[in-house]
Amino acid sequence: MKSLILYYSHSGNTRRLAELIALETGGALLEILPKTAYPQDYTTVVNQARRELQTGFRPALKTEAPDLAGYDLLFIGTPNWWNSPAPPVAAFLDRAELSGKRIAPFCTHGGGGSGHIRRDIEVLCPGAAVLPELAVYGGDCRESQVRSWLSRIQA
Repeated sequence: MKSLILYYSHSGNTRRLAELIALETGGALLEILPKTAYPQDYTTVVNQARRELQTGFRPALKTEAPDLAGYDLLFIGTPNWWNSPAPPVAAFLDRAELSGKRIAPFCTHGGGGSGHIRRDIEVLCPGAAVLPELAVYGGDCRESQVRSWLSRIQA
């Protein structure tokens, strides 16, 4: 099974989790990057994310979607921003044709768990089979946690 780990990471936590998933699965990594980086200041980025999510804003992306035809499983990683995928992830999913794909969402959070990220990804990816998600608090990702999730979703 060929897999691709797509992710957006603001603070580095989601990147570390994506790298761990890649290590465990042998999948390829692709970071979703907005053309304009988000501010590093916590309060500023929280306020910007809230505004963007409330308005359905989709930022322009640096990352081009690769040919996804050869991938059986797509891991989609995002920070939990206001219980939703970060806008760069939503922008990427809006532009990709994922019907018929298996999608395994994962997120990092600061106490909000997975929010409604799985549900949002199901809406953004009509016709895809969205598997149970993995939610990790902050940067607290452990190999055993990832292995257990991968086993549960049969990845």
